[in-house]
Amino acid sequence: MVPTERPRVALIGTGGTISSVGRHSLDLVEYADHGRILEAEELLARAPEITTEVEAVPVRFRALPSSAITPADWLELNELIHRLFAEDEGLVGAVITHGTATLEETAYFLHLTLKVRKPVVLVGAQRPSNSLSTDASLNLLNAIRTARSPQAVGLGVLVLLNDEIQSAREVTKTSNHRLEAFRTPDLGMLGYADADGEVVIYRRPTRRCLIETEFDTRGFKDLPRVDIAYSYAGSDGTAIDAFIAAGARGVVVASLPPGRPTPGEERAAAEARRQGVLMVQSSRSGSGRVVPRSLLREQGFVVADNLNPQKARVLTMLALTRTQDPAEVERMFRDY
Repeated sequence: MVPTERPRVALIGTGGTISSVGRHSLDLVEYADHGRILEAEELLARAPEITTEVEAVPVRFRALPSSAITPADWLELNELIHRLFAEDEGLVGAVITHGTATLEETAYFLHLTLKVRKPVVLVGAQRPSNSLSTDASLNLLNAIRTARSPQAVGLGVLVLLNDEIQSAREVTKTSNHRLEAFRTPDLGMLGYADADGEVVIYRRPTRRCLIETEFDTRGFKDLPRVDIAYSYAGSDGTAIDAFIAAGARGVVVASLPPGRPTPGEERAAAEARRQGVLMVQSSRSGSGRVVPRSLLREQGFVVADNLNPQKARVLTMLALTRTQDPAEVERMFRDY
């Protein structure tokens, strides 16, 4: 019998807990301060089972904690993925190892900007690769299984941890240390990378992504500055004022649920709008839509639908590469 050729998947390393080595097997907290971060090929060497199923092509990109990832890294990563698929048509998909702190933001940026049809999966871990009961190797294997699966085609950029497949648009980190940290509030996961090695999908996202979007950042060196102002009882808008003074072209307000700014924030937002700064109303609650209201529109606010503040910031940055018209930006929040 002629052996079946293994599918080829790119493995792009950006660092994070999944690639970290702590000082010892019980170092579950301080590894980020005192350990080291493996490159993609070193991470693969720790999980030889992967090579029995696929030909994983390691690609070095970064070796950082995800707290150090910036929008400039997103732009470079976007370019890299396009280049890899263009240069190697045999790749069936790509997996990106990433720290969990900002994984959802990188994933959503790529979800909106990549012009590819093949699956792209971001994967992280809650415990470093050498720790007792690490989730790093199994998460990596399941991410690669997802990236090679025909079931993953057309779902946009995906996130894989804890055997669960989530949409980049909807998933968020909800726990500092638990393995089931990544959740999709209200809507739930898309499916599983299950114990038998099969990828099973139960629902499909409906919002536009990948080649269907109007955002193409290839050739960009930077993105418009957008900041997040967090609401709290008595907030007087000082944060919004400071962001405007720092040159922000947009500000997302993580407002009081269900999407209401404080009087001080309303004052600061009105001044920001007079200066042409885009104001986006999100919510700090963690789930549910910010519903459009006449007063918000009169004040010049865009509402963020059900995107959390950090995801709303990503979309606002991209929207500002196209327009400053609040009505057009609000249309983008409905589309994406």
